[in-house]
Amino acid sequence: MAPSAVEDAPQTNAPPTDSHWTPETVLATLPRRPEEGSSTPLPFFHLIERLKTTKREGWRRFGINYGESISDHMYRMAIITMLCPPALASRLDISRCTRMALIHDMAETLVGDITPVDGVSKVEKSRREAETMDYLCTNLLSNVHKGSGQAQSMRDVWQEYEDSATEESKFVHDVDKLELLLQMNEYERSHEGRIDLGEFSHVANRIVLPEMKSWAGDLLAEREAFWRSQEAEQAASLDADQAVNGQKRADRSD
Repeated sequence: MAPSAVEDAPQTNAPPTDSHWTPETVLATLPRRPEEGSSTPLPFFHLIERLKTTKREGWRRFGINYGESISDHMYRMAIITMLCPPALASRLDISRCTRMALIHDMAETLVGDITPVDGVSKVEKSRREAETMDYLCTNLLSNVHKGSGQAQSMRDVWQEYEDSATEESKFVHDVDKLELLLQMNEYERSHEGRIDLGEFSHVANRIVLPEMKSWAGDLLAEREAFWRSQEAEQAASLDADQAVNGQKRADRSD
């Protein structure tokens, strides 16, 4: 099947040519703009396909160009929330946490996955994302199931994550970091130690909840064991090479 028009649109974190980014900055580049004010959510569904096709930028700096998408990241986060340790889950609204995990990066549909090295301040990043969520929930969804409050509920859950004041939002922020640590380990393994992604391990220090700290500690220990095994394999390979070369020299001397 041919890619959709939305998927064909540019999906990049490059700074816009104008000095003031708005959702229109990206919307103006789309071959086909989503219909606004529709009573059906289909235009919204088509637009958020971009979450499936936009890659997480942090990994691309290491040459991982075909890695996880934004949707991939949010999906596993949602699953993690469902397996929250019972002692912690008893203090949280887990269904709200799962919704938050699935919504928290939704603004990246238009904003893209901005990383700390992209030269966009946190304040500016927050502004772009808030304007995008307003566009999605007002321009595209305000007439969908009118009176149901569904669109506003999505906007509210996103804002709750941004404000990071509730226990649910703090948990989901921890899950966000935990998912990154999982992916870090998996990319290092799949590349058989040819890529060192250790710069991402610092996020473990920013995890707040004890239950999540425990999982993060396990992941760091898992990573340390992997790199120890890589060093052992390299040492064994070097010893084997030296033994072969030594035998060759002995054979020549005979």
